Amino acid sequence: MEQALTETNFSFPGQTGVYKGKVRDVYTINNQLMVMVATDRISAFDVVLPRGIPFKGQLLNQLAAHFLDATADIVPNWKMESPDPVVTIGKLCKPFPVEMIVRAYLSGSAWRTYKKGIRTICGVAVPDGLKEHQQLPHPIITPTTKSQEGHDADISREEIIKQALVDGEDYALMEKYSLLLFERGSRMAAGQGLIMVDTKYEFGKYNDDVILIDEIHTPDSSRYFYAEDYEDNLGKGLPQKQLSKEFVREWLMANGFQGQTGQQVPEMTDEFVQSVSQRYMELFERITGKSFVKASQLAIHERIERNVNGYLSQLKS
Repeated sequence: MEQALTETNFSFPGQTGVYKGKVRDVYTINNQLMVMVATDRISAFDVVLPRGIPFKGQLLNQLAAHFLDATADIVPNWKMESPDPVVTIGKLCKPFPVEMIVRAYLSGSAWRTYKKGIRTICGVAVPDGLKEHQQLPHPIITPTTKSQEGHDADISREEIIKQALVDGEDYALMEKYSLLLFERGSRMAAGQGLIMVDTKYEFGKYNDDVILIDEIHTPDSSRYFYAEDYEDNLGKGLPQKQLSKEFVREWLMANGFQGQTGQQVPEMTDEFVQSVSQRYMELFERITGKSFVKASQLAIHERIERNVNGYLSQLKS
């Protein structure tokens, strides 16, 4: 079984802080830069699962870099360089405490809400008579709060501004950027025979500018369907073949886990872990049109430290 990178404990030159997220470890350098290490940890229902997924960090980091570079003409982003297969170094920003969820289809948590008879999601009206995975009349934004611990919560545009989480001018810009990014991502996906179903974006302030932060259009932040099967499956009421993390959530739910108190994560067998890794590789190759090249697993921590220190030393010179 291939090994997974689940923990890091670096001490880089000029390091002024470290934050361990659900799947990424973020090191602050001189209170100006961020070294973001994409580990192989995987989370679902806001819970970090007990086993990592080999190469997941590399896949997500390289996918995110691919899409950040491909959308830099729409909105400035935090990325400066990716000196290692699992690392991106960029500008330290002040993040807004909300996530911008863009949906073009009624799937995932939106469908679960709709199925209960609710027709307003995050303050956005959704028409009656829709089926699971059906395309919405137009893409909608259903924001959530961004929680450091516990579950993110749905919130409306009006509440975000009322609670002063984001001021009205910045929020309007975030909405504009989100829809433009989603349009670009959807076109790129269509070119590879995929449908971008929904995704999330995060923004922050760098100096006085609103910029795009975190990862975009990866299977951890997005849901994709295969275009060739979509209409047939929809008409027959069959599940859509997905390239996203939703299949992990579905597996957990089928085994009695939704992140609720008292529930236990089901056993993640070697076979299941390997199947998740393969699904991530499939998405990488399908959406980029490139073959995924596994980075060496020998002395991973030493490699990361060497590559990050090398890049930081270049910035000084």
